[in-house]
Amino acid sequence: MGLYIPALNEGDSAGQLEVADAVFGQAFNETLVHQLVVRYMAGGRAGTKAQKTRSDVSGGGIKPWRQKGTGRARSGTTRSPIWRTGGVTFAARPRSYEQKLNKKMFRVGIKSILSELLRQERLVVSQDILPGTPKTKELVAKLKTLDAKRVVIIVEQLDVNLALAARNIPYVEVVEAINLSPVLLVSADKVIATPQALKIIEERLS
Repeated sequence: MGLYIPALNEGDSAGQLEVADAVFGQAFNETLVHQLVVRYMAGGRAGTKAQKTRSDVSGGGIKPWRQKGTGRARSGTTRSPIWRTGGVTFAARPRSYEQKLNKKMFRVGIKSILSELLRQERLVVSQDILPGTPKTKELVAKLKTLDAKRVVIIVEQLDVNLALAARNIPYVEVVEAINLSPVLLVSADKVIATPQALKIIEERLS
């Protein structure tokens, strides 16, 4: 028995679409999905924060005062972290937060997410979701039947009308099939894909 993705609306020209069990019929691997999401979110961090250590700040080449006899605490340099003009004790340095994840793990993780979306009836197919004009109100009218706070639309390639119509809708995100993001998929209340986009996804993940 094959798997079928339901259409967005009854009158949608795409109808229900049969998909491969090898891609959309997988068990949900929560551990792997969590690792995949963390990896993507970590990769988006800039990691450009930088502070100066005592070796980076200027000055401090001479001992501020003699070692004994002044009544003050001994001090060897004004670069010390206890001085107002000194360096930072554990200074932050630019770093990369990128985490490694091999291709096989990525494919299995995406399959797991898509399969769970289908089981929860959060994944639908639609050919008519592409608007004929770049008008936002046209796209809003197509989505009015959805009870979703966050919608992700997956397309074969970026459509100009769709991009212009969706950019002013804060709860709608448009993504190409070759650029699937696990973070977008997991956070979406409803994922709408065109038949062509689903075909690309099947080919890439099979």
